Amino acid sequence: MQKQSVEAGRDELVAARRESRGLYWAVGIFSFFVNLLMLTGPLYMLNVYDRVLGSRSFETLLALTILVAFLYGMMGILDYARGRVMGRVGARFQARLDRRVFTAVLKATTLNRAPKEAATGMRDLESVQRLITSPALMAIFDAPWTPIFLLGIFIFHPMMGYLAVGGGAVLILFAILNQLSTRKPLASANATAFQSEAMSSEIRAESEMVHSLGMRKSAFDRWQIARNASLEATVGAADAAGTYTSLIKAFRLFLQSAMLGLGAYLVLQEQLTPGAMIAGSILLGRALAPIELLVGQWAVFQRAKEGWNNLAVLLSAIPEDEARTELPKPEARIKVYQLTVVPPGEQTAALRTISFDVEPGHAVGVIGTSGSGKSTLARALTGVWRPAGGKIRLDGAALDQYDPDALGQHIGYLPQRVQLFDGTIKENIARMSMNPDDAAVIEAAKKADAHSMILQLPDGYDTRVATHGGRLSGGQIQRIGLARAMYGDPVILVLDEPNSNLDNAGSMALNNAIKQAKADGKVVFIMAHRPAAIQECDLLLMIENGGLRAFGPKEEVLKSTVRNLHEIANTAGVSGGVA
Repeated sequence: MQKQSVEAGRDELVAARRESRGLYWAVGIFSFFVNLLMLTGPLYMLNVYDRVLGSRSFETLLALTILVAFLYGMMGILDYARGRVMGRVGARFQARLDRRVFTAVLKATTLNRAPKEAATGMRDLESVQRLITSPALMAIFDAPWTPIFLLGIFIFHPMMGYLAVGGGAVLILFAILNQLSTRKPLASANATAFQSEAMSSEIRAESEMVHSLGMRKSAFDRWQIARNASLEATVGAADAAGTYTSLIKAFRLFLQSAMLGLGAYLVLQEQLTPGAMIAGSILLGRALAPIELLVGQWAVFQRAKEGWNNLAVLLSAIPEDEARTELPKPEARIKVYQLTVVPPGEQTAALRTISFDVEPGHAVGVIGTSGSGKSTLARALTGVWRPAGGKIRLDGAALDQYDPDALGQHIGYLPQRVQLFDGTIKENIARMSMNPDDAAVIEAAKKADAHSMILQLPDGYDTRVATHGGRLSGGQIQRIGLARAMYGDPVILVLDEPNSNLDNAGSMALNNAIKQAKADGKVVFIMAHRPAAIQECDLLLMIENGGLRAFGPKEEVLKSTVRNLHEIANTAGVSGGVA
């Protein structure tokens, strides 16, 4: 069953490659004439030595030279053309699969058992594209001409043909040994290089923490271990491949000299003409060139093969989204039934058989101790993590009945850790839309009480920010993230610790936004530790150890579950746990 599943992904790759079948045929036709024109050199040598020198005819030499110049010019044009065609074949293949692989990599993070191949999905696609556009693949089109060139050598003299075939067999043996000896070193080099790059990216992402905590030396030491392992594996793979590359190059040069020596012997024995001797040596070089090129480019083949297999597994594990019926904008009505959620990569459920209903115009405070499952519920409500059991319905439709992008327009999400993208503040609030709605951006910023703060920045809404916020404070990033959650008038708001970085004024603005959302008939979920966050909540949902402990009106839940009811009911903006 697993093999059939992987075959499904491989069939998808083959289908994408097959879209350029006509271009492959064009390259094949160009290759036919390019290799046919490769006979120009041997034939020119044959005629110069056997006819021009014998007849001492300048006119014949001039005519032959002009003809050869023309033929070589045509060969260069055709060779250039097939290279450009293959470049476009590679670009078409990558463009055809870019969105598919990108989406599969993103979706894999929401699966409990995501394939490990998802980590290198985009790099795998690029490795296949590089093979398509590399000279190595062109050698495959040239390889079928090797027997024809060898046959030409046999026509000159059988002994020369036997030498060429024997030498070619030795080169093929070297190529097989090269493949066997470099497979594991190349795989190890690729794996360690990926680990080193991943660690480097992680350290760069947390550079502020690394500097502030004096971790530079420790971080470098740990990264250097991974880096050295990568360098060692890369050098080992290069050594293994370089050994056979040098061996094949030296043997091919010796073989050409041996062919000249044998040809000279046959000339002395009057069994061969001098022109055939030179032509045979040229034909031998041309016959063996594809083999040498394939061996020299074997690392590209190995990486592309690994990438092809990884993509087959990834695309099989993450099927393409089926077209869904576009549903109308839903009412803010949430029904959760027997919800069980297993976080990606784990075996134990973080939420178990939770059920509750919320009608429009309500704000639900989700409370519980750290690790109880509040953030897990937030991710499930937004469709980021799929239920392992049970259902979440929005206005009667299960979340998976909505197209993911359409669902994102109906739900505003503020995660615990707000991440901005490289771009302007306007673009970040507009969820990186290519055509942001300025009015909607400003309206969302005002709801999040971020409008005046943004106007005070150097370029206002056009101020550029980095992935990790740059010069912005934690509170500013929080407000921009809140504005992003409110952009586009979503019917559901899921706010995970929304006031963790807000001051008292920011918390008041947040409560006003929640109050306005309730008045507009929306539903707001607030995952909270701080009492001020649940001030505008009329319902409370308490989670304990992944299960539902209580759900209902705020006062009733607090009376039955929380000892410090008086403090929570009358305190705003005071840090402390609610459960």
